Amino acid sequence: AGDKVNFTVPTGNFGNILAAYYASQIGVPVGKLICASNENKVLTDFFTTGTYDKKREFKITTSPSMDILVSSNLERLIFHLLGNDAAKTKALMEQLVSEGEYTLPDVDQSILDLFEAGYATEVEMSAEIKRVYEASDYIEDPHTAVASAVYQKYAERTGDKTPTVIASTASPYKFPRVAVEAVSGQAPADDFVAVKELEKSSGVAIPKAVNGLETAEVRHKTVVATGDMQKAVENYLGL
Repeated sequence: AGDKVNFTVPTGNFGNILAAYYASQIGVPVGKLICASNENKVLTDFFTTGTYDKKREFKITTSPSMDILVSSNLERLIFHLLGNDAAKTKALMEQLVSEGEYTLPDVDQSILDLFEAGYATEVEMSAEIKRVYEASDYIEDPHTAVASAVYQKYAERTGDKTPTVIASTASPYKFPRVAVEAVSGQAPADDFVAVKELEKSSGVAIPKAVNGLETAEVRHKTVVATGDMQKAVENYLGL
């Protein structure tokens, strides 16, 4: 009891890993908080260099919940790094808006020392889904696979043997094509074929929320161009 444990969290908006940080502050014996990014690795670069720079190419990946260049929850950690100084925190956030980047001044290093960071490419993510499946018959979703791949690299680099929780943040049934192609090497014809193949490969029944979608009534058919979004919302509201 009381032994430390690491947490590896796939994140773009820094929400779940921030919760893990707060858990460490109220007594959970945390060793390291490993921040796992996909190819939109703005957080990895931040923890590596101390500079947050959003001026970069936005990459569309198969782990879309992590496709983020402005990580809004990081502001909360910055607040603590700066000794809970709201004015200094606000100044950095305003600099991010005006200049697209900021660099940390002198901060509470004891907080930063809790964190490690790394990223996984699309190729590494797919390979990790296959590796874990072959080792354990468990199929990860792409977000979880990013975290798992980042942890593997961290463990190899550091030799850290601390027991580690890898946060699994989604079901592979939400990303069936990605999961099936990673496991089988073959791209399924469509999502519904992928769902059936995923059930066969994983041995996990298709969730009720997914089963039957193929024949369900299409209730929402409106497609709105990006430039027309505000007008569409106003129309829905009768404004």
